[in-house]
Amino acid sequence: MSNDSFLNGFLLVAFAETRELQLLHFSLFLGIYLAALLANGLIITAVACDHRLHTPMYFFLLHLALLDLASISTTVPTSMANSLRDTRTISYAGCAAQVFLFVFLFGAEYSLLTVMAYDRFVAICRPLHYGTLLGTRACVRMAAAAWVSGFLCALLHTANTFSIPLCQGNVLDQFFCAIPQILKLSCSRSYLWEEGLLVFTVFSMFGCFVFIVLSYVQIFTAVLRMPSEQGRHKAFSMCLPHLVVVSLFVSTSFFAYLKPPSISSPALDLVVAVLYSVVPPAVNPLLYSMRNKELKEALRKVMPWTFFSSTKIAISLHK
Repeated sequence: MSNDSFLNGFLLVAFAETRELQLLHFSLFLGIYLAALLANGLIITAVACDHRLHTPMYFFLLHLALLDLASISTTVPTSMANSLRDTRTISYAGCAAQVFLFVFLFGAEYSLLTVMAYDRFVAICRPLHYGTLLGTRACVRMAAAAWVSGFLCALLHTANTFSIPLCQGNVLDQFFCAIPQILKLSCSRSYLWEEGLLVFTVFSMFGCFVFIVLSYVQIFTAVLRMPSEQGRHKAFSMCLPHLVVVSLFVSTSFFAYLKPPSISSPALDLVVAVLYSVVPPAVNPLLYSMRNKELKEALRKVMPWTFFSSTKIAISLHK
């Protein structure tokens, strides 16, 4: 059976069967989605408008917020629409687009988190060389490399996954189109090539993870040697949000794709997928702004302006 049989689409897993629970799922996801849009939008606006935040750290944070906005918009709206319409379907083209965008944004975000670890390492361990190593051109190139690496990874995985013949039905045990779930529908050994690519990707991610860990070992060693308590506090405030974001991102995604089959279940897979695809984009802005005085001040300036602009638009539309 060829992929032509699946042109009508796939069936995604439903969070609930009863109408009341479906509406509850829609409401919860809508709240999380709006919170993520607002929080990341405020960070993007604050960094773009406040000249004091035009530094490498906030430049990368702006890109992280853009990736978070795009990634949560890839999976959550489709799931909400299905719950609202009491359906589970997604078109073949829609599924392919979702796989491409998810892998693209997921890979770019992981690469960017690795770059941000390097930024923190240079700022604390090589402060005299910070302006040289992380100048404007270097920052733009590193950010572009993160986006391009995610794009190439997504292009390769999407093209390979959707070239595999499928014959094991069209039901995906996930609330969005995920490559492992699609591979379960394969009816030939050609899926082994995609599994090989997944293993290579995992090893590449593990290499980035090792780089992040080694960077933080040197960072914390340098911080503990600082004579000033205020300096240590400032350094920890700069690094801890990034470290928490990386820990959440890596632990949930690695558990999702590397957990033993013996403990795998549809309910567990669903919960873990929410943890690594929905929670981080909504939580990341909170983590980065919680202990950052400069960002808090910029957000205080942006929020009244945003509220005033929204009110003005609403009044004009009402008239």
